[in-house]
Amino acid sequence: MENGNVRGGEVQTPTNITIKGILSLLMQRIDETDKRSVISLGMGDPSAYSCFRTTPVAQDAVVDALKSDKFNGYSPTVGLPQTRRAIAEYLSRDLPYKLSTDDVFITSGCTQAIDVALAMLARPGANILLPKPGFPIYELCAAFRGIKVRHFDLLPEKGWEVDLDAIESLADHNTVAIVIINPGNPCGNVYSYQHLKRIAETAEKLKTLVIADEVYGHLAFGRNPFVPMGVFGSIVPVITLGSLSKRWIVPGWRLGWFVTSDPSGMFKQPKTVERIKKYFDILGGPATFIQVRLRKKVATCFRPRLHNSCVYLIVVRFSAIVSIRFLVFQAAVPRIIEQTDDVFFKNTIKTLKRSSDICYDKIREISCIICPYKPEGSMAVMLKLNLSLLEGISDDIDFCFKLAKEESVIVLPGTAVGLKDWIRITFAVDPAGLEEALGRVKSFCQRHASRILGA
Repeated sequence: MENGNVRGGEVQTPTNITIKGILSLLMQRIDETDKRSVISLGMGDPSAYSCFRTTPVAQDAVVDALKSDKFNGYSPTVGLPQTRRAIAEYLSRDLPYKLSTDDVFITSGCTQAIDVALAMLARPGANILLPKPGFPIYELCAAFRGIKVRHFDLLPEKGWEVDLDAIESLADHNTVAIVIINPGNPCGNVYSYQHLKRIAETAEKLKTLVIADEVYGHLAFGRNPFVPMGVFGSIVPVITLGSLSKRWIVPGWRLGWFVTSDPSGMFKQPKTVERIKKYFDILGGPATFIQVRLRKKVATCFRPRLHNSCVYLIVVRFSAIVSIRFLVFQAAVPRIIEQTDDVFFKNTIKTLKRSSDICYDKIREISCIICPYKPEGSMAVMLKLNLSLLEGISDDIDFCFKLAKEESVIVLPGTAVGLKDWIRITFAVDPAGLEEALGRVKSFCQRHASRILGA
């Protein structure tokens, strides 16, 4: 399911794929004889580059929490009270009402928050409305939970706004939620206050709730400021999903949250609260510094009978049923939130803006790639391939695999996020590396330019 298949030079992609799975396949196509460095514009992990570093406050907070010896035991399965309180206060800064500690549940990254949200909404016959393009983890989680998926389009000609007419035509009495990703991954858009309000009003009309994926919250550098969906919680109940990963540039720390933004109190019904708490009782996951050598150590213990690659499933299953709540990271969160200087955030935004400008300008120099909308947020942008201008390239997957082999540059095929014959580029890369990578993309496109059209 995750990795797909490669046969005879062609790539067969399954119905359900993951970004990491297809990027892994692309890496396997790199020509080892190419002496140039591999440049990946496929994964949204800015921490790999020196121009994107977390604040020393975050590092010091984790180290001090670890050294204190106060957080070596179990925590409440819903999270440490002080961590939940800090996140509630942090999110409340941008809301017209105050979140309470009871509204916040700590998760192992935003991915686990997604799974929790869908698990809470699953019931026989349920369906969920997902954006296209979107984040494929939602499809995978929905499949495991038995929730049917219905896709609504994001409109590139309107800055990737939601097609609200499509939402109304897709929804029925079994629709349990509408998913909104803002700032947008993979599109790089940031929704206006007015558009978000219309989404809330549409959801209220359809008597469904909104799942607001805000893992890129506040990473906005265009005309629209970031507005959390929870602002409209009095119109429609909102489940807000987020994490420290992107804004603090610590994706490997896996510290996320599942938040009920609901001043009207629908989520505060005793049965609903109890169901959420019980579900968290069976969740858990080790922190990054525990995971680093865990698979290798487990494999060593069982050698020669157990190979390192066989340990993944054991670790995943084990972490899914044991209540280990990465206490040290949780304990550090209040200090990280309270003491991070605004200068750190401003510098991150400045760097992202510069990188996005480089990306947009360089792409405009490549005739067979079209950028319909200049990115204004998050760390990625969707680009349309004009395959009629290329020879020997059949589709977006073929484009990406041949690019990897010929130029040692990795970009994500649009098929992975729901749009065939598009590609997604992550621009959270150091400027020099980004310019080099896009220069190679240009060379690749020139080499494959149609001779007929060129003549």
